[in-house]
Amino acid sequence: MFVHESPLPSVEIPNVALTEYILANAKELGDKPALIDGPTDRVLTYAELDDQVRRLAGGLIAHGVKPGDVVALMAPNVPEYAVVFHAVALAGGAITTINGTYTEREVHHQLVDSGAKLLVTVEPFLEVAQAGIVDSKVATILLIGAAAGNAESLASWFGEPLQTQVEVSVDSIAALPYSSGTTGLSKGVMLTHRNLIANVAQTSAAAEMRSDEVFLAVLPFFHIYGMQVLMNCGLQVGATVVTMPRFDLEEFLALHQQYGVTRSFVAPPIVVALAKHPLVDQYDLSTVEQFFSGAAPLSAELAIEAGDRLGSEVVQGYGMTELSPVSHLTVPGGFKPGSVGVTAPSTSTRIVDPESGDDLGIDSDGEIWVRGPQVMAGYLNNETATRECLDADGWLHTGDIGHVDSDGHLFVVDRLKELIKVKGFQVAPAELEALLLTHPAIADAAVVGRSDERAGEVPVAFVVLKPGQEVSEADLQEFVASQVAHYKQIDAITFTDAIPKSASGKILRRLLRDSLAL
Repeated sequence: MFVHESPLPSVEIPNVALTEYILANAKELGDKPALIDGPTDRVLTYAELDDQVRRLAGGLIAHGVKPGDVVALMAPNVPEYAVVFHAVALAGGAITTINGTYTEREVHHQLVDSGAKLLVTVEPFLEVAQAGIVDSKVATILLIGAAAGNAESLASWFGEPLQTQVEVSVDSIAALPYSSGTTGLSKGVMLTHRNLIANVAQTSAAAEMRSDEVFLAVLPFFHIYGMQVLMNCGLQVGATVVTMPRFDLEEFLALHQQYGVTRSFVAPPIVVALAKHPLVDQYDLSTVEQFFSGAAPLSAELAIEAGDRLGSEVVQGYGMTELSPVSHLTVPGGFKPGSVGVTAPSTSTRIVDPESGDDLGIDSDGEIWVRGPQVMAGYLNNETATRECLDADGWLHTGDIGHVDSDGHLFVVDRLKELIKVKGFQVAPAELEALLLTHPAIADAAVVGRSDERAGEVPVAFVVLKPGQEVSEADLQEFVASQVAHYKQIDAITFTDAIPKSASGKILRRLLRDSLAL
C-alpha cells in the first residue's frame, strides 16, 4: 500500500459536541461582530449569537424537539442561518440543509428522505416550502422574520436559554446535507459532530485562519463548503463573517472594499469575473490576502490570470460533502499552478488504479482515495450506496481521478463518476434522465456534461423519440425546468436514433461526451 500522509502537523480533535466547539469563545468575544448581513449592514455580535442560539435551543426543546430529531433549514445566507444551525445542534438534533432554489418536488424528496419534523425558511421560499411538506412528517414551518400565512415566526419559538449541550455522542449525526455522491440520486450524507469538528480543526489550522480576519460568505451555507469553511471555521476562530444572500458582482466587490475583507471564498465562475470583468478595477481589494476557490476545478491559467490582476493569491482546495468537506488545500504561500494543494492535517491519500485496485506512485493518475476523521458515517438509509464508496478500512473512494507529485501536491484531472458539476453544484445525470423518461414523447434519454467557460459544465441531453412523436427542444427544456432547480436545467438537446450502451445496458457516456467535441 502506497499512502501519501499529510505533510502538515496533526491536529487535536476535541471530544465535545459541535456547538460547544464552534462557540467556545463567543462570550469572551462579546460585542465583536460575528456575522454581518452585507446588504443591510445588520450586525449579530458573538454575545448575541451565543444568546440567540441558546434561547432557540431552549425553545426547540420546549416545543418537543428531541435528540436525534431532524430539522430542515432552507434559507439564503443571513446571520440567522448560524443561529438555527447551532441551536438545533445544541438541542441534540440534526439539521438537513436545503438548497433554496429547489422546486417543490426536490424539497419534498429531501424532507421525506431525511424524516425532518420541522422546516425553517424565509418568506420568499414559503410557497415552495408549503407545497414541499405535503405528505411529509413536517408539521410546522417557521419563518426567519415575521409570521406569514400559516407559518410562525422563528422568534416566537425562542425560550429559556439552554445553558448546556443536550447530551449526545460525538458520533451522533449533527448535519444531513444532501449529495449525489459518486453517482445516482441525491442522498443524505451523515456527518457526525466529530466529522464536522475535525474538519474545522483541520481546515482552520492548515489555512492559518485568524481572529482578526473578515470573511465574505457568498457561497451558500446550505452547501457543505459554505457551511463548514466559511460559517463554522469563521466562527470558531473568532473572525467576522459578512453574508450575502445571492451573488451580485458589484455588491460582492463593494463589500470587500467596505469591510476590508481579508479572505474571499469563491467558486470558479466568480474567479472568471475577477479575472475578466471591467467592474473589478473600480474597487479596492487590497486587503484580500487570499482568494480561495473550491467546489469545482479551477484551471491553472485562470488562477494565474486572476492572481496577476488582483495582486493576491488565487488558490484552490479539494473535497466533497462526504469529506465534511476538505481533504486537500493550498496553504498560504504554497500555490502551485493547477494543484488543489496538499493533503489536509490528520488525513491520508491513496491513488489507486481503478481497474486493478493497485496503489500507484508519484505522478501516476488513478482514483483518489481519502481516509481521515472527516470521512462521513455513511449515506442515510442507503447501505448499498455507502458500501460502493466507503470500504471496510475507512477509505472513501472519491470517484475523481488525479495524481500526487513529488512535493505532495494533488492534481485532479478527471472524474470516474458521472456527476456533472455546474458552478460547483452536483447534477446527477440519472435524475434528469429519469425525469425526461416521464415525458410521453420520449423513448430513451441520456444526459452528460459539456464544458462551459462560465459554469464549468452544463447538462446536455440526448433524446430518442417514440415512433410518430414530435416535440421541440424548447418544449423539453421547459418540461425539465419546471421541475428542477435552475442549475439542473438542460442547456441543449440532441435528438438521436439510439443511445449508445454497453452489453449490460449501461449508457456509454464517454461516447456521448466525445461526440460533443466533434
